[in-house]
Amino acid sequence: MARALVVYESMFGNTKAIAEAIGEALAAEVVEVSDAPDVLPDNVGLLVVGAPTHAFSLSRPATRQSAADQATDGLVSTGRGVREWLETLAPLGHHVTAHAFDTRVKIGWLPGSAAKAIAKRLRALHFEVPDKPMSFHVGGTPGPLLVGEPARAAAWARAVLADART
Repeated sequence: MARALVVYESMFGNTKAIAEAIGEALAAEVVEVSDAPDVLPDNVGLLVVGAPTHAFSLSRPATRQSAADQATDGLVSTGRGVREWLETLAPLGHHVTAHAFDTRVKIGWLPGSAAKAIAKRLRALHFEVPDKPMSFHVGGTPGPLLVGEPARAAAWARAVLADART
């Protein structure tokens, strides 16, 4: 079976916790976006990409600065974000299935989603993105994750893996 890779961006650690739950369920390597490869290795067949939703989409330098201003501890991701990584990711030389997720505040219906933006960019890069993006919820801008979200992320990852095997 091809190798799975989880790439994430996280400001306060919530998206990192979800990425780690997904990575454990997939038995995948989990990489913070600053350390993500700009050329996917040929043995990667499953890519999962996640980021926090900032201002209804992927973070930008200004929204990352806003997060830094709100942080009481250091930020997890301090370099490039997923938006910039996807802009520099080399064209694929092989088939890769990809899935997108985000973390976001759960308060009624809010437009926009980092996961939807990730999925759109992955499709433009010719990844196969078979499913709708997934959102995991936090209680506020700095978090915490809502109860049960890491377990829900692991269950989602197991379903992704089961679909990949069929």
